[in-house]
Amino acid sequence: MKDNGSSLLVQPTWRIIDQTSLGPGFDALQSFAIDDTLCTSVGSGESAAAMRSWVHHDTVVLGIQDTRLPHLQDGISFLNKRGYRVIVRNSGGLAVVLDEGVLNISLIFPDAEKGIEINRGYDAMYELIQLILAPYQANIEAKEIIGSYCPGSYDLSIHGQKFAGISQRRIRSGIAVQIYLCASGSGSQRASLIREFYARGLKNVPTKFTYPTIVPHTMASLSELLNKDITVSSLMLSLLQTLKETGAHLAPIPLSNHELQLFDYHLQRMYDRNEKALSHL
Repeated sequence: MKDNGSSLLVQPTWRIIDQTSLGPGFDALQSFAIDDTLCTSVGSGESAAAMRSWVHHDTVVLGIQDTRLPHLQDGISFLNKRGYRVIVRNSGGLAVVLDEGVLNISLIFPDAEKGIEINRGYDAMYELIQLILAPYQANIEAKEIIGSYCPGSYDLSIHGQKFAGISQRRIRSGIAVQIYLCASGSGSQRASLIREFYARGLKNVPTKFTYPTIVPHTMASLSELLNKDITVSSLMLSLLQTLKETGAHLAPIPLSNHELQLFDYHLQRMYDRNEKALSHL
């Protein structure tokens, strides 16, 4: 890969934190606290740019707007009965499904003095996914997919079916660009789960905020779209190879003692945020 002078993917070193195999006990609240920690340390220059990969089992991550559903408790009870843990994240967007067939990637960059435009962060992740999936010769589009859950202008799709969504979070001169990639499993089943969550959470009560009307067939996994056996593991191999081909040094570096202290602080904030967001239930 050549440095075009503007790609954020071109970094001298990529710090690698692979948390894809921590298992069902790995809590999604911890993930968001780790990204906030890395944003702080990367933004301050304590750490090189970082790539963190992660998997959470049977978790639905809500956005703040979701916590304002008129019958939120009924929606959450439905998800709990289906075996899903529910948490509220600290970045924008709406409800998404995470399970063992979904690979999450966070790219954490230092923000330049002049500031990195928000679209450059999104473009870097879009570019990365295009490179990872280049061997399949699929036409990957970045545009909002109406009918998907957590719709946004950087939904990634093939033939109009969404397989990934990108979000962004900025803290103290650090930028975390986060994506969920549906590698395997049924995209429409995940979408049906969130459609039912909204049906039970709304019960046709009018709201100021317009929640998405979910059409399950607008979503699919990469395995379904490419008719190949795409797994979290195979995507991880391609991801690491792609970052290596940028010319970067890949350095697996765990959290430092200072970062572990920051992590405890950010994790407590996540617990407090969730308690406050769900306190009215």
